[in-house]
Amino acid sequence: MSMLWRDAMDRALYGPGGFFVSDPGPAGHFRTSTHASPAFASALFRLVSRLDSALGHPSPFDVVDVGAGRGELLLALAALAHPDPALAPAPPDPALNPAPAPPDPAARSGPAAPPPLAHRLRLTAVEKAPRPHDLPAELTWTDEIPAGFTGLLLATEWLDNVPLDIATLTPAGWRYLLVDPATGGETVGDPLTPADAAWLTTWWPTPAPSPAPSPASSIKKFADGNGPDPDANLLIGEGLRVEIGRGRDLAWGEAVGRVGRGVAVTVDYGHLREARPVGGTLSGYRGGRQVPPVPDGSCDVTAHVAVDSVAAAGERVAGCAYALVTQREALRALGIDGGRPPLGLAATDPAGYVRALAAASTAAELTDPAGLGGHHWLLQPVGVAVDPLMAR
Repeated sequence: MSMLWRDAMDRALYGPGGFFVSDPGPAGHFRTSTHASPAFASALFRLVSRLDSALGHPSPFDVVDVGAGRGELLLALAALAHPDPALAPAPPDPALNPAPAPPDPAARSGPAAPPPLAHRLRLTAVEKAPRPHDLPAELTWTDEIPAGFTGLLLATEWLDNVPLDIATLTPAGWRYLLVDPATGGETVGDPLTPADAAWLTTWWPTPAPSPAPSPASSIKKFADGNGPDPDANLLIGEGLRVEIGRGRDLAWGEAVGRVGRGVAVTVDYGHLREARPVGGTLSGYRGGRQVPPVPDGSCDVTAHVAVDSVAAAGERVAGCAYALVTQREALRALGIDGGRPPLGLAATDPAGYVRALAAASTAAELTDPAGLGGHHWLLQPVGVAVDPLMAR
Protein backbone atom coordinates (compact mmCIF):
# COMPACT_ATOMS: atom_id res chain seq x y z
CA MET A 1 0.00 0.00 0.00
CA SER A 2 1.41 3.39 -0.96
CA MET A 3 2.09 5.99 1.74
CA LEU A 4 3.85 9.30 2.25
CA TRP A 5 7.60 9.10 1.90
CA ARG A 6 8.01 10.43 5.45
CA ASP A 7 6.04 7.52 6.90
CA ALA A 8 7.77 4.97 4.68
CA MET A 9 11.23 6.24 5.65
CA ASP A 10 10.39 6.24 9.34
CA ARG A 11 9.22 2.63 9.23
CA ALA A 12 12.08 1.48 7.00
CA LEU A 13 14.81 3.10 9.09
CA TYR A 14 13.49 3.00 12.66
CA GLY A 15 10.56 0.59 12.78
CA PRO A 16 10.79 -3.04 13.95
CA GLY A 17 13.70 -4.63 12.07
CA GLY A 18 14.47 -1.29 10.42
CA PHE A 19 17.81 -0.47 8.89
CA PHE A 20 19.19 1.57 11.79
CA VAL A 21 17.91 -0.64 14.61
CA SER A 22 19.18 -3.98 13.31
CA ASP A 23 22.72 -5.34 13.07
CA PRO A 24 25.34 -4.58 11.88
CA GLY A 25 24.31 -0.94 12.04
CA PRO A 26 25.33 1.85 9.69
CA ALA A 27 29.07 1.12 9.92
CA GLY A 28 28.49 -2.10 8.01
CA HIS A 29 27.07 -0.23 5.02
CA PHE A 30 28.86 3.11 4.69
CA ARG A 31 31.71 5.03 6.28
CA THR A 32 31.26 8.34 8.04
CA SER A 33 34.01 10.73 9.11
CA THR A 34 34.14 8.91 12.45
CA HIS A 35 35.05 5.66 10.68
CA ALA A 36 37.36 7.27 8.13
CA SER A 37 40.02 8.56 10.51
CA PRO A 38 40.74 8.97 14.23
CA ALA A 39 41.67 12.57 13.34
CA PHE A 40 37.94 13.39 13.27
CA ALA A 41 37.48 12.43 16.92
CA SER A 42 40.71 14.24 17.81
CA ALA A 43 39.40 17.44 16.24
CA LEU A 44 36.09 17.13 18.08
CA PHE A 45 37.91 16.52 21.35
CA ARG A 46 39.85 19.74 20.75
CA LEU A 47 36.49 21.46 20.30
CA VAL A 48 35.27 19.85 23.54
CA SER A 49 38.33 21.14 25.40
CA ARG A 50 37.86 24.68 24.07
CA LEU A 51 34.17 24.67 24.89
CA ASP A 52 34.95 23.37 28.38
CA SER A 53 37.15 26.40 28.99
CA ALA A 54 34.60 28.80 27.50
CA LEU A 55 31.91 27.39 29.81
CA GLY A 56 34.10 27.69 32.90
CA HIS A 57 34.86 23.97 33.35
CA PRO A 58 31.36 22.81 34.37
CA SER A 59 30.77 19.60 36.26
CA PRO A 60 29.50 17.57 34.60
CA PHE A 61 30.46 18.49 31.06
CA ASP A 62 28.03 16.64 28.79
CA VAL A 63 28.68 15.34 25.30
CA VAL A 64 25.42 14.13 23.75
CA ASP A 65 25.72 12.27 20.43
CA VAL A 66 22.42 12.19 18.50
CA GLY A 67 22.24 9.35 16.01
CA ALA A 68 25.18 7.68 17.71
CA GLY A 69 25.28 4.51 15.58
CA ARG A 70 26.88 1.97 17.87
CA GLY A 71 28.68 4.54 20.02
CA GLU A 72 31.90 4.67 17.98
CA LEU A 73 32.46 8.42 18.24
CA LEU A 74 31.76 8.59 21.97
CA LEU A 75 34.11 5.68 22.60
CA ALA A 76 36.84 7.53 20.68
CA LEU A 77 36.24 10.69 22.72
CA ALA A 78 36.32 8.69 25.95
CA ALA A 79 39.68 7.19 24.95
CA LEU A 80 41.08 10.67 24.26
CA ALA A 81 39.83 11.94 27.62
CA HIS A 82 41.20 8.92 29.49
CA PRO A 83 44.65 8.17 28.05
CA ASP A 84 46.14 4.74 28.63
CA PRO A 85 47.42 4.62 32.24
CA ALA A 86 50.36 2.55 31.00
CA LEU A 87 51.62 5.62 29.16
CA ALA A 88 51.50 7.88 32.21
CA PRO A 89 54.78 8.63 34.02
CA ALA A 90 55.58 6.36 36.93
CA PRO A 91 54.97 7.85 40.41
CA PRO A 92 58.12 9.06 42.18
CA ASP A 93 59.95 6.68 44.49
CA PRO A 94 59.45 8.04 48.03
CA ALA A 95 62.91 6.74 49.02
CA LEU A 96 64.57 8.84 46.34
CA ASN A 97 62.14 11.76 46.24
CA PRO A 98 60.75 12.57 49.68
CA ALA A 99 57.30 14.08 49.54
CA PRO A 100 57.38 17.87 49.77
CA ALA A 101 55.78 19.60 52.70
CA PRO A 102 52.11 20.44 52.10
CA PRO A 103 51.65 23.97 50.79
CA ASP A 104 50.63 26.72 53.14
CA PRO A 105 46.97 27.52 52.35
CA ALA A 106 47.63 31.15 53.17
CA ALA A 107 50.36 31.29 50.53
CA ARG A 108 48.12 30.11 47.71
CA SER A 109 46.80 32.71 45.31
CA GLY A 110 44.08 32.52 42.68
CA PRO A 111 41.28 30.00 42.30
CA ALA A 112 41.91 26.29 42.58
CA ALA A 113 42.42 24.41 39.32
CA PRO A 114 39.25 22.66 38.11
CA PRO A 115 39.11 18.85 38.21
CA PRO A 116 40.42 17.27 35.01
CA LEU A 117 37.93 17.04 32.16
CA ALA A 118 38.18 13.25 32.30
CA HIS A 119 36.63 13.36 35.77
CA ARG A 120 33.78 15.63 34.68
CA LEU A 121 32.97 14.24 31.23
CA ARG A 122 29.56 12.62 30.87
CA LEU A 123 28.82 10.83 27.58
CA THR A 124 25.32 10.11 26.30
CA ALA A 125 24.37 8.27 23.11
CA VAL A 126 20.93 9.02 21.65
CA GLU A 127 19.89 6.18 19.38
CA LYS A 128 16.79 4.11 18.63
CA ALA A 129 18.77 0.88 18.29
CA PRO A 130 19.21 -1.34 21.36
CA ARG A 131 22.25 -0.66 23.51
CA PRO A 132 25.29 -2.65 22.31
CA HIS A 133 26.19 -5.30 24.86
CA ASP A 134 29.89 -4.37 25.00
CA LEU A 135 29.59 -0.65 25.76
CA PRO A 136 31.17 0.59 29.02
CA ALA A 137 28.66 1.19 31.79
CA GLU A 138 29.78 4.82 32.04
CA LEU A 139 28.28 5.59 28.63
CA THR A 140 24.57 6.39 28.88
CA TRP A 141 22.30 5.00 26.15
CA THR A 142 18.87 6.54 25.55
CA ASP A 143 16.36 7.17 22.78
CA GLU A 144 15.61 10.75 23.86
CA ILE A 145 17.85 13.84 23.95
CA PRO A 146 18.30 14.88 27.60
CA ALA A 147 17.09 18.36 28.51
CA GLY A 148 18.96 21.28 30.04
CA PHE A 149 22.50 19.89 29.87
CA THR A 150 25.70 21.94 29.69
CA GLY A 151 28.24 21.01 27.05
CA LEU A 152 28.23 19.82 23.45
CA LEU A 153 25.46 18.27 21.36
CA LEU A 154 26.76 16.37 18.33
CA ALA A 155 24.72 15.18 15.36
CA THR A 156 26.99 13.72 12.68
CA GLU A 157 25.06 12.48 9.65
CA TRP A 158 21.81 12.41 11.62
CA LEU A 159 19.60 14.96 9.88
CA ASP A 160 19.99 13.29 6.48
CA ASN A 161 18.12 10.32 7.95
CA VAL A 162 15.32 12.32 9.58
CA PRO A 163 12.33 11.26 7.44
CA LEU A 164 10.90 13.81 5.02
CA ASP A 165 8.16 14.15 2.45
CA ILE A 166 8.77 14.50 -1.27
CA ALA A 167 6.67 16.64 -3.58
CA THR A 168 6.39 16.85 -7.33
CA LEU A 169 5.10 19.63 -9.55
CA THR A 170 1.98 18.70 -11.51
CA PRO A 171 -0.32 20.75 -13.79
CA ALA A 172 -2.56 21.11 -10.72
CA GLY A 173 0.28 22.40 -8.55
CA TRP A 174 2.56 20.78 -5.99
CA ARG A 175 1.49 17.35 -4.76
CA TYR A 176 2.97 14.82 -2.36
CA LEU A 177 4.58 11.75 -3.86
CA LEU A 178 3.42 8.46 -2.39
CA VAL A 179 5.63 5.37 -2.39
CA ASP A 180 5.00 1.65 -2.23
CA PRO A 181 7.46 0.46 0.48
CA ALA A 182 7.81 -2.96 -1.12
CA THR A 183 8.74 -1.83 -4.61
CA GLY A 184 9.65 1.86 -4.45
CA GLY A 185 7.00 2.64 -7.05
CA GLU A 186 5.60 6.17 -6.76
CA THR A 187 2.20 7.75 -7.36
CA VAL A 188 0.93 11.31 -6.98
CA GLY A 189 -0.98 12.10 -3.80
CA ASP A 190 -2.77 15.06 -2.22
CA PRO A 191 -1.86 18.75 -2.42
CA LEU A 192 0.64 20.04 0.12
CA THR A 193 -0.52 21.26 3.50
CA PRO A 194 -0.25 25.04 4.03
CA ALA A 195 2.77 24.56 6.31
CA ASP A 196 4.68 22.46 3.77
CA ALA A 197 3.68 24.75 0.92
CA ALA A 198 5.00 27.74 2.89
CA TRP A 199 8.29 25.91 3.55
CA LEU A 200 8.66 25.11 -0.15
CA THR A 201 7.96 28.72 -1.18
CA THR A 202 10.49 30.07 1.35
CA TRP A 203 13.28 27.53 1.13
CA TRP A 204 12.97 25.70 -2.18
CA PRO A 205 11.52 28.07 -4.78
CA THR A 206 10.72 26.52 -8.13
CA PRO A 207 14.16 26.21 -9.69
CA ALA A 208 15.31 26.91 -13.19
CA PRO A 209 17.17 24.06 -14.91
CA SER A 210 20.74 23.84 -13.72
CA PRO A 211 23.62 21.34 -13.83
CA ALA A 212 23.07 18.24 -11.77
CA PRO A 213 24.63 18.35 -8.27
CA SER A 214 27.50 16.15 -7.21
CA PRO A 215 26.12 12.65 -6.61
CA ALA A 216 25.54 11.62 -3.03
CA SER A 217 28.26 8.98 -3.46
CA SER A 218 30.91 11.70 -3.64
CA ILE A 219 30.01 12.73 -0.10
CA LYS A 220 28.64 9.67 1.67
CA LYS A 221 31.49 7.18 1.66
CA PHE A 222 31.13 3.46 1.13
CA ALA A 223 32.17 0.99 3.78
CA ASP A 224 34.35 -1.01 1.38
CA GLY A 225 35.64 1.96 -0.63
CA ASN A 226 33.63 1.03 -3.74
CA GLY A 227 31.64 3.48 -5.79
CA PRO A 228 27.98 3.24 -6.75
CA ASP A 229 26.61 0.39 -8.78
CA PRO A 230 26.67 1.71 -12.35
CA ASP A 231 23.50 -0.26 -13.12
CA ALA A 232 21.54 1.15 -10.16
CA ASN A 233 18.78 3.67 -10.72
CA LEU A 234 19.98 6.13 -8.09
CA LEU A 235 16.84 8.27 -8.02
CA ILE A 236 13.34 6.89 -8.20
CA GLY A 237 11.14 8.84 -10.58
CA GLU A 238 11.95 11.68 -12.91
CA GLY A 239 11.07 15.34 -13.21
CA LEU A 240 10.92 18.21 -10.76
CA ARG A 241 11.06 16.94 -7.20
CA VAL A 242 11.41 18.73 -3.89
CA GLU A 243 12.49 17.18 -0.59
CA ILE A 244 10.51 19.07 2.04
CA GLY A 245 12.79 19.69 5.00
CA ARG A 246 10.30 21.17 7.46
CA GLY A 247 10.43 18.07 9.67
CA ARG A 248 14.22 18.34 9.84
CA ASP A 249 13.93 21.99 10.85
CA LEU A 250 11.64 20.95 13.70
CA ALA A 251 13.98 18.12 14.75
CA TRP A 252 17.03 20.41 14.83
CA GLY A 253 15.13 23.15 16.65
CA GLU A 254 14.04 20.65 19.29
CA ALA A 255 17.62 19.38 19.67
CA VAL A 256 18.98 22.92 20.09
CA GLY A 257 16.26 23.60 22.65
CA ARG A 258 17.57 20.74 24.78
CA VAL A 259 20.93 22.46 25.31
CA GLY A 260 20.92 24.46 28.52
CA ARG A 261 24.27 26.11 27.77
CA GLY A 262 26.86 25.13 25.22
CA VAL A 263 26.98 24.43 21.49
CA ALA A 264 24.95 22.19 19.20
CA VAL A 265 26.89 20.93 16.16
CA THR A 266 25.48 19.06 13.21
CA VAL A 267 27.73 17.70 10.46
CA ASP A 268 26.07 16.59 7.25
CA TYR A 269 26.07 16.83 3.50
CA GLY A 270 23.60 19.33 2.12
CA HIS A 271 22.78 22.28 -0.10
CA LEU A 272 21.79 25.95 0.07
CA ARG A 273 18.76 27.75 -1.34
CA GLU A 274 20.61 29.25 -4.28
CA ALA A 275 21.70 25.80 -5.50
CA ARG A 276 18.92 23.34 -4.70
CA PRO A 277 19.09 20.16 -6.82
CA VAL A 278 16.29 20.01 -9.36
CA GLY A 279 15.91 16.22 -9.20
CA GLY A 280 16.43 15.88 -5.46
CA THR A 281 19.08 13.75 -3.76
CA LEU A 282 17.18 10.74 -2.44
CA SER A 283 19.53 7.72 -2.37
CA GLY A 284 19.90 4.27 -0.89
CA TYR A 285 22.93 2.49 0.55
CA ARG A 286 23.44 -1.16 1.36
CA GLY A 287 26.53 -3.30 1.88
CA GLY A 288 28.93 -0.59 0.76
CA ARG A 289 27.10 0.23 -2.45
CA GLN A 290 24.63 2.85 -3.61
CA VAL A 291 21.28 1.27 -4.50
CA PRO A 292 17.76 2.44 -5.40
CA PRO A 293 16.14 3.98 -2.30
CA VAL A 294 13.39 1.42 -1.78
CA PRO A 295 12.00 1.97 1.75
CA ASP A 296 11.60 -1.70 2.65
CA GLY A 297 14.07 -1.74 5.57
CA SER A 298 16.86 -3.40 3.61
CA CYS A 299 18.87 -0.23 2.94
CA ASP A 300 19.63 3.23 4.21
CA VAL A 301 17.34 5.86 2.69
CA THR A 302 18.88 9.30 2.83
CA ALA A 303 18.63 12.77 1.30
CA HIS A 304 20.86 15.83 1.54
CA VAL A 305 19.98 18.48 4.11
CA ALA A 306 18.70 21.98 3.37
CA VAL A 307 21.26 23.33 5.79
CA ASP A 308 20.27 27.00 5.63
CA SER A 309 16.68 26.15 6.52
CA VAL A 310 17.84 23.98 9.41
CA ALA A 311 20.23 26.71 10.56
CA ALA A 312 17.45 29.31 10.65
CA ALA A 313 15.30 26.97 12.75
CA GLY A 314 18.05 26.51 15.33
CA GLU A 315 18.77 30.24 15.39
CA ARG A 316 15.12 30.98 16.21
CA VAL A 317 15.21 28.60 19.16
CA ALA A 318 18.59 29.70 20.54
CA GLY A 319 18.02 33.40 19.94
CA CYS A 320 21.54 33.99 18.64
CA ALA A 321 23.49 33.66 15.40
CA TYR A 322 24.92 30.40 14.09
CA ALA A 323 28.15 29.60 12.24
CA LEU A 324 28.07 27.58 9.01
CA VAL A 325 31.34 26.32 7.51
CA THR A 326 32.56 23.38 5.47
CA GLN A 327 34.18 20.43 7.19
CA ARG A 328 37.44 21.38 5.51
CA GLU A 329 37.30 24.82 7.16
CA ALA A 330 36.20 23.44 10.52
CA LEU A 331 38.88 20.76 10.74
CA ARG A 332 41.61 23.17 9.69
CA ALA A 333 40.49 25.53 12.45
CA LEU A 334 40.76 22.58 14.84
CA GLY A 335 44.28 21.67 13.74
CA ILE A 336 43.60 19.03 11.05
CA ASP A 337 44.81 20.00 7.59
CA GLY A 338 45.98 16.80 5.89
CA GLY A 339 49.36 18.26 4.98
CA ARG A 340 52.25 15.89 4.28
CA PRO A 341 55.00 15.67 6.92
CA PRO A 342 58.35 17.27 6.05
CA LEU A 343 60.46 15.02 3.86
CA GLY A 344 63.45 15.56 6.13
CA LEU A 345 61.69 13.53 8.82
CA ALA A 346 62.14 10.43 6.64
CA ALA A 347 65.91 10.66 7.12
CA THR A 348 65.91 11.40 10.85
CA ASP A 349 62.95 9.27 11.93
CA PRO A 350 61.79 6.86 9.19
CA ALA A 351 59.18 5.14 11.37
CA GLY A 352 57.83 8.47 12.56
CA TYR A 353 57.65 9.68 8.97
CA VAL A 354 55.62 6.64 7.93
CA ARG A 355 53.22 7.16 10.83
CA ALA A 356 52.88 10.86 10.05
CA LEU A 357 52.32 10.11 6.36
CA ALA A 358 49.54 7.64 7.18
CA ALA A 359 47.91 10.16 9.51
CA ALA A 360 48.15 12.85 6.84
CA SER A 361 46.52 10.54 4.30
CA THR A 362 43.47 9.87 6.46
CA ALA A 363 43.24 13.54 7.43
CA ALA A 364 43.36 14.48 3.75
CA GLU A 365 40.30 12.31 3.14
CA LEU A 366 38.44 14.19 5.88
CA THR A 367 39.28 17.56 4.33
CA ASP A 368 38.89 16.70 0.64
CA PRO A 369 36.42 19.32 -0.66
CA ALA A 370 35.07 16.82 -3.21
CA GLY A 371 34.36 14.28 -0.47
CA LEU A 372 33.97 14.39 3.29
CA GLY A 373 35.54 17.84 3.41
CA GLY A 374 32.45 19.12 1.59
CA HIS A 375 30.20 18.34 4.55
CA HIS A 376 28.60 21.34 6.22
CA TRP A 377 29.32 22.06 9.89
CA LEU A 378 26.52 24.01 11.54
CA LEU A 379 27.43 25.34 14.98
CA GLN A 380 24.61 26.82 17.05
CA PRO A 381 25.75 28.41 20.32
CA VAL A 382 23.53 28.62 23.37
CA GLY A 383 24.84 31.13 25.90
CA VAL A 384 28.47 30.99 24.67
CA ALA A 385 30.52 32.54 21.84
CA VAL A 386 31.45 30.32 18.89
CA ASP A 387 34.31 32.20 17.19
CA PRO A 388 37.00 31.50 19.82
CA LEU A 389 36.14 27.79 19.67
CA MET A 390 37.01 27.57 16.00
CA ALA A 391 40.07 29.85 16.00
CA ARG A 392 43.33 28.20 15.02
